Amino acid sequence: MSNDPSTQPQARWADLLSGTNALLTIALTGGVALHAINIYIVTTILPSVVNDIGGLEYYAWNTTVFVATSIVGSALSSKVLDSLGPKFAYLTALILFSLGSIWCAASPSMLTLLGGRALQGFGGGILFALSYALIRVVFTPNLWSRAMGVVSGMWGIATLCGPAIGGIFAQGGHWRWAFWALLPVAVLLAIIVLGQLPGKKSQQQQNNKIPFLAISLLVASVLAISIGSLSENLINNLVGLLIGIAILITIVFIDGKNGKRLLPTGSYSLKSTLGVLFLTMTLLVGGMTTEIYVPYFLQTIHQFSPLIAGYLTAVMAAGWTIGALFSANKTGDIVLRILRAGPVIIFISLIILAILTPNLALVSSIPLFIIYLIAMTGVGFGIGICWPHLVLRVFNAAPKGEENLASSSVITIQLYATALSAALVGVVVNNSGLISPGGIEGAQQASIWLFALFAIFPLFGAILIRKVK
Repeated sequence: MSNDPSTQPQARWADLLSGTNALLTIALTGGVALHAINIYIVTTILPSVVNDIGGLEYYAWNTTVFVATSIVGSALSSKVLDSLGPKFAYLTALILFSLGSIWCAASPSMLTLLGGRALQGFGGGILFALSYALIRVVFTPNLWSRAMGVVSGMWGIATLCGPAIGGIFAQGGHWRWAFWALLPVAVLLAIIVLGQLPGKKSQQQQNNKIPFLAISLLVASVLAISIGSLSENLINNLVGLLIGIAILITIVFIDGKNGKRLLPTGSYSLKSTLGVLFLTMTLLVGGMTTEIYVPYFLQTIHQFSPLIAGYLTAVMAAGWTIGALFSANKTGDIVLRILRAGPVIIFISLIILAILTPNLALVSSIPLFIIYLIAMTGVGFGIGICWPHLVLRVFNAAPKGEENLASSSVITIQLYATALSAALVGVVVNNSGLISPGGIEGAQQASIWLFALFAIFPLFGAILIRKVK
């Protein structure tokens, strides 16, 4: 069977969302939903967590640690899939994620909580990567773009459930129960997986020796930047950043040695289609990562409740969902126009946020507030319309024998970009007023610098994406 979707019969949404395919869709997207719901729960409750157990200086680390260990999970997912088969690989990831949630719920301090976040991230990374990798396994190629659109659409469920769960428990003073609330979801997902995903291992296993050194260095590069970001001294921040970049360059030179690859062949060269695709993805994700501090800005500057601030933050992810579902069924020349428009939409949206977020008249002025919501949605929409088509191009550009690795690498790249960006976010806000002078004035200064500087990422993405055909 050809892997080119253009040689397959024209697919309809009904082909994906009915019969056996509907059950498989639920099984694959469930892991993404759990991962995404958790992100928005934690984003919403973090201000309450800090007020209870302290650790404001580690605020961004909740995302950095979670995503850093998710990178490890995603990088190992292809090996886990080959070793255990789809069903038991998913169940193993669910168990790890659930144990991490219990750990977080019982944490007496922020540092202890970070340990639970690490375990959550490891299990969540496997779940996330398997959701993309198994699209190739359980669906015909003509359904791939629609399946990727639905997978991205799971962030829509997160925008509804995550802030609601987190906000309700945070406002009631019971943020720990937000972590316990994830366990019933994991149990329900396990039941679906047991009944729908195949348990047999692939008969054509690919050569995917585990690149332990490259994975370790990838995590080390993120942690180096994150550790540097904890300091209020800009020199220490820059040292951490330079060390992180040096480690990343080291990975480029050692990856693929002795047959062990972290990313598929061609991923590090802008002369390669994969290299262009992966860097474009990294830049677009960088613009989206600014959402980490949105709840803090809204609660500190504009005195929103945790629930309202959480839902306003989730508007970004809702934009991703709307964009993904809107563009997933598009083909032909319009796809290239979509790919070129997405980064521009993100850039304009971030500039608007840099102007409006520190504006104290935002709440009282209905026109300003509406523009703010449109800009928040625009950040997610811009990346959402691009993502299914970028991923599909990664699938089609994968070197022969590295298809599974390319599939899991999409998530590795996305998670690394998120972790790296989260660390850089910490550097920017800590040095632009969040810590000193702090309070409303500090949050206002930090919001301007954060959104304005990170708007550069999609701007470069808009230039680079023109190489994508």
